[in-house]
Amino acid sequence: MGLLLKMKFHLQTQLQLLLLTFKLKSMETNPVISIRNLQKNFLNGKEVNHVLKGINLDIAPGQIIGYIGPNGAGKSTTVKILCGLIEDFEGDITVLGHDLRTESLAIKRRIGYIPENAAMYDMLTPLEYMSFAGALYGLPEERVMEKAGKLLELFEMKKHADQRMDTFSKGMKQKILLISGLIHNPDIIFLDEPLSGLDANSVMVVKEVLSQLAKDGKTIFFCSHIMDVVERISHRIVLINHGHVVADGTIEELRSGSSETLEKLFADLTGQGGQTVTAEAIVQAFGN
Repeated sequence: MGLLLKMKFHLQTQLQLLLLTFKLKSMETNPVISIRNLQKNFLNGKEVNHVLKGINLDIAPGQIIGYIGPNGAGKSTTVKILCGLIEDFEGDITVLGHDLRTESLAIKRRIGYIPENAAMYDMLTPLEYMSFAGALYGLPEERVMEKAGKLLELFEMKKHADQRMDTFSKGMKQKILLISGLIHNPDIIFLDEPLSGLDANSVMVVKEVLSQLAKDGKTIFFCSHIMDVVERISHRIVLINHGHVVADGTIEELRSGSSETLEKLFADLTGQGGQTVTAEAIVQAFGN
């Protein structure tokens, strides 16, 4: 009887280990974001504007995705769709295993969104705003204040914690947006031009924070026109143009053995070379 119990215990232990291994492997291999044939059109009067024309992407946990493209390429539209802010789209999307169409609230609980410009309640102080943001995610007030204090100090905003934000500069407001987008410890962080208005020191802090978050298994979806920052921090770069993905890979893969910068690759792949000629024409126009 004792031998049978030992064998049963051994089998149960082995089964638990197998299930744990399977779960860990699934976490490693299953994408946290899966996009299939994403399309989005907007009506401009009677004219239909096809913004996204069949985007297909799988994004793994712990990746920093540099999502880049010219103005009007569809970057912000993609981000707003993934965050559940634009609900009318064609295609199939899952985020963290949830269907975006039917389970958007479950997704929103686990993501952070930091836009370039957001309508803030700027009559509040940073601490009041953090308290409000934390309450939306059901966080205990004490925990919110503790985290807010630390983050405000890191972004050199502690001395402004009790000042109304209607007096803040764009860069100061952007720091508050960054903190409020991270305060609930999201699994995926969407950033749309998050460095806009920030000083050089704050940019360095943000870059380091994003790198550390990725090491902790967080997924970063990062839109920016600052090519050198995208090149330095991104594990993978996705370039879209006219609503299509035209390049997808690491910076080394996109270079294909050349030493070109991301800025030069961007210009070549989006057909926007010849900036020198354009600049000369602009200068000549001022001179005439």
